[in-house]
Amino acid sequence: MQDRCPMTNKIDLSKAPESYAPYSFNLSDKYKIMAQDELREDDDMRENALKQFREWIAKHPLIRKCRTDAPFLLRFLRTKKFSIPAATEMLEKYLTIRQVYPNWFFKLDINDPDLEAIIDSGYLFALPERDEHGRKIIFSNAGKFDTSRFTSAQLIKIHSMVLEALQDEEESQISGYIHVTDDSELNIGFLSIWSFTDIRNLAHCVQNSLPMRQKENHFVNLPSFANKLSEFILSVLSEKLRNRVFVHRGWDELKTKINPKLLPKEYGGTVPMAECIAQFKKQLKERRDIVLALDEMEIEINKSTIPWADSTDADIASGVIGSFRKLEVD
Repeated sequence: MQDRCPMTNKIDLSKAPESYAPYSFNLSDKYKIMAQDELREDDDMRENALKQFREWIAKHPLIRKCRTDAPFLLRFLRTKKFSIPAATEMLEKYLTIRQVYPNWFFKLDINDPDLEAIIDSGYLFALPERDEHGRKIIFSNAGKFDTSRFTSAQLIKIHSMVLEALQDEEESQISGYIHVTDDSELNIGFLSIWSFTDIRNLAHCVQNSLPMRQKENHFVNLPSFANKLSEFILSVLSEKLRNRVFVHRGWDELKTKINPKLLPKEYGGTVPMAECIAQFKKQLKERRDIVLALDEMEIEINKSTIPWADSTDADIASGVIGSFRKLEVD
């Protein structure tokens, strides 16, 4: 079944439009019950929260342009379980990081030859079917990323483009996402393209600014040379996110957590990987204009809106980072 993505290609970026498009909850009872149980969401809560959120955006002195449609704002409200203060803070940070790191979050264009080539390689794509809990599964094969051709910035852009193309799907806003990464072909070049500053800043972005419910992250067959990096990444994540990271020694171990039929055929599922990629690429093409319109959103940024601006590599050059600098490849 095709996931619902109710946006049209016409995006209104006025922070205070004369009127707002009406919203109706059109998902199945499964998602309605899940939203009530996990997010405290019902019709009254949602309507009041959208009203307050829009009033806050309209009065915000630094926000100049922003989407105010329901599918966009519900990304933040559902991620923060309808806490208005938490959702507004996350939106502010989301708008800020997009402008602070334009090489990561701007021009997320599937028609860009390099980005399209990375998608075609099979490095990152969403699987066609959701799991039994309604969660979207995003699959990655780390060994498919050509580090001799592409940069860490392009890697982050691919992840940003994929997530932005998916985040208006209300099923995922409610049920969340699962990430599965095949690390069996991960090579040392993958690590060499990163700076510690990039890793730290990216960790800040992921856990403080991105409106998505990350339910599980599974890494399969992670090589021993990547252990120190994985320890560092875990060290800069919140405890909540750390508890959702699972490292598996093999696919049989993963398959105790995830129905193997949902994986690409090459990993025990039913749909060949090439078909999974082609289906997902079609979605990226269909949602291209929506994703690119995000570049027109605007917030005035200053030091107070970037809480990690004063930190330097020296702040993290201890502990795990210290040991990582002495990395030995087995």
